[in-house]
Amino acid sequence: MKRMGMVIRLKANKIEDYKRLHASVWPDVLKTIAKANIKNYTIFLREPENLLFGYWEYHGDDFEADSAKIASDPKTQEWWKITDALQIRMESSKPNEQWSMMDEVFHTD
Repeated sequence: MKRMGMVIRLKANKIEDYKRLHASVWPDVLKTIAKANIKNYTIFLREPENLLFGYWEYHGDDFEADSAKIASDPKTQEWWKITDALQIRMESSKPNEQWSMMDEVFHTD
């Protein structure tokens, strides 16, 4: 299992929309995440900075392949089209990166 984290900003005028969407995430999107060996997926919001932090645990053995499966799913693409419009990419994001991946620097059980 690998713990993974990512960060992005949320548009200030879209916070309630984002919360509403995530209060009832589409079942097909959740199924796709589960099929990609991702568990314990959580998104946190820090206001007033409007910073979103995503965390999950990856239980597979080929994250690139599982990520590609998620990205190729039509319902997930539709979901991202809606949610991406509510977000602001980090200035340091890579060209192909919506959320910016983070490096784990500490963990304790």
